Amino acid sequence: MKLSSHKLDRRNRFELSMTSMIDVVFLLLIFFMTTSNFVLTERNLDSTIKVDRGSSNAPSELEPVIIEVVRVDDEDVFRLGGRTLKTADELTQVLSSMPPTDDGAFVRVADDAPFGMAAAAIQACRAARILMVSYIPMETTQ
Repeated sequence: MKLSSHKLDRRNRFELSMTSMIDVVFLLLIFFMTTSNFVLTERNLDSTIKVDRGSSNAPSELEPVIIEVVRVDDEDVFRLGGRTLKTADELTQVLSSMPPTDDGAFVRVADDAPFGMAAAAIQACRAARILMVSYIPMETTQ
């Protein structure tokens, strides 16, 4: 059974053009070469933790700013580290004198503390240019 009337000849072979395939390969090669140049390798990146060997006694910059609003001797006060502050102005002055931090501040408020004190602590952080302030209720011990 003959399917074609054309006689197959070895001289008349069907050939593919390699030009378009070479173009595609070069375009892919250029694409991958240019995108790989924009990505920094991990060994070229700076580490985020840097150690200052000269100031070992200085307070660590890695410590977060935690302001506690608590009741001490029937008086509502702000507690920042080891300091006890009575007014929001004192708190603002202390926060402004601290080095700037990108970590923000945490305001921990006791259950019996008035809302105005918590709002004053948050406002003092904003006045000291601490951009991120988180409100955390203090855990009660029963």
